[in-house]
Formats: sequence, C-alpha cells, structure tokens
Amino acid sequence: MTDRTSRGSAESLPTPAAIAASALARYRSLVEDWDAFAAALCRPLAPCVWANPSRIPADGLLDLLADEGLEAHPIAWLPGALRLPLAARAGQHWWYCAGLAHAQEAVSQLPVRVMGLEPGQRVLDMCAAPGGKTAQIAFALANRGTLIANDIANERIKALQGNLDRLGVVNTTTTCVDAANWPAAGGQFDRILVDAPCSSEGTLRRNPSLLQRLDPANSARLCPRQRALLRKAVQRCRPGGRIVYSTCTFAPEENERVVADILREYPGRLRLMPVELPGVVTGGGITHWDGHALPEELGHCVRIWPHHNDTGGFFIAVLEKDPGLPPEPEPELAALDGADAGDWLSGLAAKYGLPEAYWGAYRAHRQTRRGLHLMAADHAPPRFPGASGSGLFFHRTNIRPPKPTTGAAMLFGRDAARSRLELDAGQRSRYLRRETFEPTAEQRAASPPGQVVVSYRGQVLGVAVLHRSGVVESLFPSRWSGCTGT
Repeated sequence: MTDRTSRGSAESLPTPAAIAASALARYRSLVEDWDAFAAALCRPLAPCVWANPSRIPADGLLDLLADEGLEAHPIAWLPGALRLPLAARAGQHWWYCAGLAHAQEAVSQLPVRVMGLEPGQRVLDMCAAPGGKTAQIAFALANRGTLIANDIANERIKALQGNLDRLGVVNTTTTCVDAANWPAAGGQFDRILVDAPCSSEGTLRRNPSLLQRLDPANSARLCPRQRALLRKAVQRCRPGGRIVYSTCTFAPEENERVVADILREYPGRLRLMPVELPGVVTGGGITHWDGHALPEELGHCVRIWPHHNDTGGFFIAVLEKDPGLPPEPEPELAALDGADAGDWLSGLAAKYGLPEAYWGAYRAHRQTRRGLHLMAADHAPPRFPGASGSGLFFHRTNIRPPKPTTGAAMLFGRDAARSRLELDAGQRSRYLRRETFEPTAEQRAASPPGQVVVSYRGQVLGVAVLHRSGVVESLFPSRWSGCTGT
C-alpha cells in the first residue's frame, strides 16, 4: 500500500458499467449496495494531509492553508487530518516542504490508529516505505524510544528516509531486508505493523488505469508472500504484543484467508481482537468465500468500503499474541560511535544561540564519514540486521565549512536565537527554487555573514549562506526542489 494522494482527473475515470464488467464483479455478494460501491469508484479522490504534531496543530495548519488561499476541511473521524481540494498538489507547497504536513490517503492512516501505541514500546514497521505510517507511529511514540522501519528495496528506503527527515523523526532506524526473513537477532517487538504488498484494488480512485490490470491471479501470486510476512510478524512479536495486518485490496484471498491460515498455524497462540474505529463506517470481515467457510472470529476484522466514508478501500486485522508464552532474550544493541559528537553539538548551540542543555534529549553518532546522525536519547537499535540509517542525518562534517542538514535546521531552527533570517513570500519562493536573492537592510543587520537558518511565517525552511557580498545563497537540497515555493 502506498501513501500517495489523489492524481485528481489526470487519468480517465471508469464508468459503473466498466466496474461491473471487471474482475471486481466477483465481490457483488460482499457489497451491500453494489451501485453505490461502483459509483464511488468512478469518482476521483481528493487528497488528504495530516498535520505534523511536532510542528503545528491541525487547527493551526487549517488556518495557515486558509491564509494561503487553500480551502481544506477537517475529517470528523480522523483527528489531525485535512481534506484538500481535488486539484491540490500538497508536495508543491512551501508548508509541505517545511515538514508541517504529510500527504496520506485518509483510509491509509487507520491501521496505525488501532495499534494501541504508547511511548516506551518497541515497534517494527515491516513494509514501511514510503513512510507515512512510519511517521504516524513515530509521533504516536512521542518521537522517543525505538521504532524500526524496514523495506525490501533500497530505492524505497531512500524515499522513506527523505520523508522521515523532512518531518523531523528521530526515534527510527531504517533497515533494508526481506521482512519475511527478519532475523531473530533483531529481537521481539511490542507492536508490529504488516502493511502488506497487495493487489491494490482499493486504490482505484487514485489509480484508475489499474482497473484494466485487475486479475484474481494476482491475489494467488501475492498471498504466499503475505502469509510469510504475517508468519514472521507472529514470531517477532513479544508475548502479549499486538500485530496489525492491513492491505488496500478487496480480495479475500489476500485478507481473511491469509489471517485464517496464520491462525491455523498457531492454534491457541493468537486471538483476533475487535477493531474499534469510532466514527468510521466499517464492514466486518467475511466468514464465507468461494464456497468455503472461514473461522467465525474473522468477523472481528474490518473492511472499509469506498462508498461508506468517501475513501479508498482497506482491510485491517488486529492480532494479539498469547501473553503466557515465554519471551525471548533482549537483542544485542548496535555499537554507535559518538566520540566526537559533543564538540560538534556544542559548536552548533553556540552559533545558533541554543540553550546549553538543548541536546539533552538526543544523542549523536557518526554512522558515516559524511557526518553525524541525531536520534532520541533512548533510541536503541539492534545490532542485527544492519541499519541503513539510525535517526536523522544531521550535520555534514566532511565539508568546509561544516553544515547542518535541512532536516536538522527544521528540527532546531525554531529555537535559534542567532543566525536566523525571516523571509518574505518572494524570498521564500526563490529560496525553495535554489536561487540567490538580495536580503533587506534589516535582514543584513539581523545576522552576521555565514550560514543562517531561514524561515517563513516562523516556520523553518532550511539553511542558507548570507555572503559578505550581500546576497543570500539557498542551500535547499536539490532532491527536495520539486517544491515550487507556492
């Protein structure tokens, strides 16, 4: 399941007749109101964003978007989330680049809501990229403790890490392994999310061209992989812990049947828990399909149909592992090199006027020669599997002069008492386009030449250089420069 928002009308939407003639017709017996279901799939899905709770409250984001001329609406059953106009492209706006929000389809945000997350838990996100659910988990844990975000593809890990850096997540280690073979040496977890790769039928409102490629054979191909992932999640879950299994497809072969198979493999060691989603219209999991009876307890699962809440489609199951089972030993922790980190952090605090004890909630370590990573003080990644990244890449120390990263500036910049420039709207746009621009006399007087944190409307955008010649050079990263600055 991906977390990308609607493409609006960029692709031709299907007709109800096309839905009825497609592979989706096999679900007629599962849907109470087929005509409403088909009609919903023929309507485009407006994009949705959630406010980054570490930077702005949802009502503050709503007011900001209104000031920017963007009409957004809260979603009553999804606190913190806002529905945007159909044609909106969240990623092109300055507030998105500043990490004030993340774009994620509303229904895709629900699995994390039923994980029962609390600070202090050890959590694994097995199929984490592109990172929307990972970030949700991170903030539900108060950006503290230990969250492991895994994905099988290195390129997807890069996208995942980019989103975590933009949002200021510091309690997460990313790993790149096949989650179905997650090593026992990585330890057990209090909570595990398996947002499994699936046939994605529930995303048709965002990806209309998918309709022509739907084939029940896809489910037959995918379900062995899904079973392997859920099986491993059971093994890596602590006794008394919770596993959430989710997909964005309607196919029972990938949903209830996968759960039923795993329940059968672990008799008496798992129980399906009722899924509670206040305000969300849900259907229960099915207990009969294709002439076969399934365990009655599968009724505790939920199906979210597109026509009930004006969303995509989703399936969620919550499993609890028997608390009476013996736990495994705690894992060996990774050795982290933080020998020279204190001096670098002290230098940053001095330059930007941060309080002396500012870094007490963090610890820094040198993961590569490029520089320092910063993570929550109580983050404890395991030695195995090896990390792709632990925490936020924070400070480039292999260049002259050294430079805090954009993610770092967004993290500490709002507390900077020195070396900070507040931009106007025109300067903001030029900064995000990586252009050089002229500061005002007041801006030149406000900061000495050198690296500065830049902000707009009090929200930090990144790092720039105020040159002695009197111009400001943008250091906004090229990989983020798809933002047009609007």
